[in-house]
Amino acid sequence: MACLYAIEAYGPDADLLPRIVDEAFDEVDRIDRLMSHYKADSGVSRLNRDAARGPVAVEAELFDFIAGAMRYNHESGGAFDITVGPLMKAWGFFRGEGHLPSEDALVAARRRVGGAHVTMNATARTIAFDEPGVEIDLGGIAKGYAVDRVAGLLRERTIAAALISAGGSSIYGLGAPPGRQGWDVTIQDPVDHRKNALTVQLRDGALSVAGSSEKSFEAGGTTYSHIMDPRTGKPVQGVLSVAVLAASATAGDALDNAFFVLGPEGSRPYLRRLPGTEAMFFLPAAMRDWTLVRRRGGAN
Repeated sequence: MACLYAIEAYGPDADLLPRIVDEAFDEVDRIDRLMSHYKADSGVSRLNRDAARGPVAVEAELFDFIAGAMRYNHESGGAFDITVGPLMKAWGFFRGEGHLPSEDALVAARRRVGGAHVTMNATARTIAFDEPGVEIDLGGIAKGYAVDRVAGLLRERTIAAALISAGGSSIYGLGAPPGRQGWDVTIQDPVDHRKNALTVQLRDGALSVAGSSEKSFEAGGTTYSHIMDPRTGKPVQGVLSVAVLAASATAGDALDNAFFVLGPEGSRPYLRRLPGTEAMFFLPAAMRDWTLVRRRGGAN
């Protein structure tokens, strides 16, 4: 999943705790082997190779996870899309820093993007694509899933307090550290990475951040980020970063991308259906580096 995972945990047994944390990291590795599209032998890579030729049987965990990701695609009106892989390649963000695509390459990529290309059979537990070149890329949501799996494992091992981070962009706070009400987590300034923009407190909840500076390039005076609007086939403009507070890291990972694409106004209808979720939009500002717009789920 191309990021560094970190776990800070508190437990009653000093000898057992390191072994539990090692087990948690093993779980992250297992999910990476299953869901990475960079690994040729992963379940996702096999799906991308074979699903255009016919239905591919998928193990239950991966099938259910992809089905959940497709629900986010539907609920967001296509703003979150795990079939965005062809666009990432066209714009040079797959194993690269990005470049402007030719018009022909962009047209070809857009033709292969969209949830309608994916057919799922829950009874047979198979997935098929309707044409060659369609690909699934779980990079926008698998990190959060791995964080949630670690949180669940630590709960099972009776670890009462832990902070689990995937690259600092998907974080779950389990319980609270000793003597504290929760985990204080900083959100990086979207323009000056030496600074922090604000601090939030997590307690049995997640923070997920999508930022335009993670991967980007400049051409013709315009900065293009790796976060694609699947509906237009182009990188999103006008948003620096989006931070989401949600009940799970999986949800936060999907939602930060969806809200980044939809923007603060376009996200309102979706957020109304998500009580308990909060989105923070960091936007460019004329008189300063950025301005912050906060939206709470369930609010009008």
